[in-house]
Amino acid sequence: MKDLRRYLMFKYIQYLVLPSPNVIIILLGSLASLYVMLLLTFPSVSRKSTAVFIGSIAQADILVVCSLFSAISACVIRSEPSSTSFQLALRQNFQIANIHASSLLLSCVTLEAFLITFLPVETRHIRNVRCARVASKIIWAVVITECFLYQLEYVKGLNISYLGIHRQIQLLMNFFYEATVLLKLLIYPIGVLLRIFNVYLFYKMYFRDHYS
Repeated sequence: MKDLRRYLMFKYIQYLVLPSPNVIIILLGSLASLYVMLLLTFPSVSRKSTAVFIGSIAQADILVVCSLFSAISACVIRSEPSSTSFQLALRQNFQIANIHASSLLLSCVTLEAFLITFLPVETRHIRNVRCARVASKIIWAVVITECFLYQLEYVKGLNISYLGIHRQIQLLMNFFYEATVLLKLLIYPIGVLLRIFNVYLFYKMYFRDHYS
């Protein structure tokens, strides 16, 4: 469990403290995630809700490998400019999905620690493996939807009428484009609020333990 706590601390620094992790931090984080995924397969590790969140955080780093593989394939295989921009967007979306999913999952771990500290009995029914898996699935669904909207921007320049796409589908895609613009406006304040949320919970737990 000490290794898992060290891993969580490293991930908090990587995603919630550093403004933009460098390549060395990303590679170290990926190696740590690989170690944690192996560690979670051991029968000695407790199968609790926190372990579910930690496992999802470690699995999110698979997207880093996908991003690196996409970058390598783009360098090896020469393609048309339109295809290159699509691959670049895909690579960026892998990184966005990794950062956003990890940040949200880390916030879940923080919230769970807060509930254990202040409301251990009252929240016992929601601090279980089933709820942790449901929360992880919801987070991944939200992040995948976000990245899908970002990726959809790169087909905006296509002549949809020429492609024979129905007008109603064209209206739907225009709705997605407008939703993407709104989403981009909200991402930064949401990220700031997420950091404030984590700092506040850590503050409350620190002074609870410090003065108890």
